[in-house]
Amino acid sequence: MNVVEEKIDDLNAVLRVKITADDYAEKVDQTLKDYRKQANMPGFRPGKTPMGLIKKKYGKAVLAEELNKAVNESLHNFITSNNINVLGNPLPKEDEEVKGDFENPTDFEFAYEIGISPEFKLSLTEKSKFDYLSVKIDDEMLDKEVDNLARRYGSLHPEEVVGDKDMVMGEFSDTEGELKNNSTVSMEFVEHAATKKKLVGAKAGDVIKLDPRNVSKGDKDLAAMLGVGEEFVGDVGKKYEFTISEIKRMVPAAVDQALFDKIFGEGTVKSEKELRAKIQEDLTKMFANDSDRLFNQAIVDELVEKTKIKFPEAFLKRWILASAKEEVTPDQIDADFENYKKSLTWQLIQNKIIKENEIKVEPEEAVNYTKGVLVNQFAQYGMPAPEEAELESQARNVLGNQEEANRIYDNLYNEKIMLYFKNTVKLNEKTLPYDKFVEQAYAQK
Repeated sequence: MNVVEEKIDDLNAVLRVKITADDYAEKVDQTLKDYRKQANMPGFRPGKTPMGLIKKKYGKAVLAEELNKAVNESLHNFITSNNINVLGNPLPKEDEEVKGDFENPTDFEFAYEIGISPEFKLSLTEKSKFDYLSVKIDDEMLDKEVDNLARRYGSLHPEEVVGDKDMVMGEFSDTEGELKNNSTVSMEFVEHAATKKKLVGAKAGDVIKLDPRNVSKGDKDLAAMLGVGEEFVGDVGKKYEFTISEIKRMVPAAVDQALFDKIFGEGTVKSEKELRAKIQEDLTKMFANDSDRLFNQAIVDELVEKTKIKFPEAFLKRWILASAKEEVTPDQIDADFENYKKSLTWQLIQNKIIKENEIKVEPEEAVNYTKGVLVNQFAQYGMPAPEEAELESQARNVLGNQEEANRIYDNLYNEKIMLYFKNTVKLNEKTLPYDKFVEQAYAQK
């Protein structure tokens, strides 16, 4: 087998694979012999079918399969040994037929087109400067979190008159009397001012005329409130009566040792000061993920925009069309090609960063990361993590799934690239009020 490279330009080349009979004849003969042993043709005993008949029936298919194997092996070895960074996979040259005779096989020549990954430079240096945003965790935010905890662990008490944060139980009925359904209105989430005014001050037994949309949050909530399928909410009218049957008010739990023990375990937190410190620590960790994501996305966007890369576009479009799992047209590829180039640009940038900085993820790192994920999953369900040996066994079992393993390795590489960013560029640290930070976070999602 011999492979010859014909350079078209810096981004495109043709690989000509030349295969002689010596490269495939023995394997073809052996495969046909194996077929003969298993053949069961009418008029012949099993395994005694004449080889001529076997060759006539299976010869071309076996030859084609062996040639395909030989071509793929030759292409792989040539690309690897010559350190050619290809994009996608080699494609048969469109305007050339295979050279060779399948009726009287001797030598064959196959021509494949390849797209070559371009050379480029990164604009990221120690002089590059990026904002690193964090949330200002002030006393007001801590007050709200303490209040939320007290309410979460509080208790419901019956009330005679509806207040602006009460839970109001009752029955919805339409004016025709065709629909009746018991439900609950949470006054805290009623934003329609006129409806809220009607309900505040009402008592058990009062009948309030209202549009149920004004006390629900979206179609799903409306459907549940009226006891209808979500597909029917478009037919729901605006005129309903809500007959109040019961009013309950959430009375927050006392912020004392009993609450601390219930939330964190006995003796872990011993004062409101310690509670606030613990909340601040948890909030800092929670917001750090968003801070990292915003920082990372800002760098990715700038690198993709400023890194100028030329692509073998005609080849890539052919390759996308050939490798698409779902039916796609050339026009669809053209329409989305700019987005594809941006995604490919970032992939090439990632690979360059990993290679030039010798970033690696060792198998044990993946195991330890997976163990941490599993521990968190057990904690979410209120379950203790298994013993170390069992935990490691489960982690290795997860990594045995190729799709899961790829996802975990990608996460670890992304973490290391993030660390590289932080160690390379200058961080312009900014602390924002929570609402401003959320605006930034959601603007990028």
